[in-house]
Amino acid sequence: MSEPFALATDGIDPVEIVQRTLFTGARMPCIGLGTFGSDHQAHEQVAQAVRSALSVGYRHIDCASVYGNEKAIGQVFREVFASGLIRRQDLWITSKLWNDRHGEGQVFPACEQSLRDLQCEYLDLYLVHWPFPNYHPPGCSVEYHSPDAKPYIHDDYMKTWRQMEELVDVGLVRHIGVSNMTIPKLERLLRDCRIKPACAELEVHPHFQQPELLAYVKAAGMVPIGYCPLGSPNRPARDRTADDTVDMEDPVVVEIAGRLDVHPSLVCLAWAVQNGVSPIPFSVKRRNYLSNLSAGRGTLLSSTDLKLLSGIDKNNRLIKGQVFCWKENQDWRDLWDEKGYITPA
Repeated sequence: MSEPFALATDGIDPVEIVQRTLFTGARMPCIGLGTFGSDHQAHEQVAQAVRSALSVGYRHIDCASVYGNEKAIGQVFREVFASGLIRRQDLWITSKLWNDRHGEGQVFPACEQSLRDLQCEYLDLYLVHWPFPNYHPPGCSVEYHSPDAKPYIHDDYMKTWRQMEELVDVGLVRHIGVSNMTIPKLERLLRDCRIKPACAELEVHPHFQQPELLAYVKAAGMVPIGYCPLGSPNRPARDRTADDTVDMEDPVVVEIAGRLDVHPSLVCLAWAVQNGVSPIPFSVKRRNYLSNLSAGRGTLLSSTDLKLLSGIDKNNRLIKGQVFCWKENQDWRDLWDEKGYITPA
């Protein structure tokens, strides 16, 4: 039987963590704990990492239904809230709508299932996980492609988004947002939405800085949330290609880390935080997530360090999304509208 929940004596006071202010005035901790581990971490192991992370000062937890571990994490939330040491309103909890629940009448049941699993009455943020309804089974290979896969169809996406807006109307979620979107897609969404996205989750790390997309997201009043902020060294095999680079081995990152006497991971996270991104690193090792949280203070890197890091962008996208390609086009680059317009037009 585990010990009763307690706040760690060696943790970081949450008041020290920089807060992002959303367009509603709500405040979100600038660094969170990711919970993706469905391919390589037991659900209970991820849940215990959440429990310990809360004890050391995390107040932002990024979840998703597809990770398969929301029910285990919900047990942790119930225990933590029952302790009285952390209140529900002290946490920022995110979940995401998976691709197979985009259809008419499917968004509400999907959200309500996440709420039941997480044992919460509301979500602070609910994201459309991918802008495609393309399903792939857990643990599939990179060669898998659903015969029903489709390209981005804006009218269909807006039908999903209208249901997301209704979740806000009835109070099941406080904010809605997007994930894995591009500028052409965001332009159409912002043109047609009634409630605009509060946040945009995207891959971002020193070797994949996405400056144009980040600038667009910020200018549109959205807070960028960065996944793979450390270059995702433990990502599934299907997301690895021979030409991928390793952020934490970059000579500039290593030099700055050595000079500051910190781990290279902290340099990567501080770069994100100090560039206005809210990173969500994942780890089940206490020493790692405790160290990661210190980047949330937002004071590690000098302006010179930030300038040096801005020069190491290799445009190295790690999560390419090959499994979401549709049968008429198997080029994953078209998922990301690299030609500057939505494919197909």
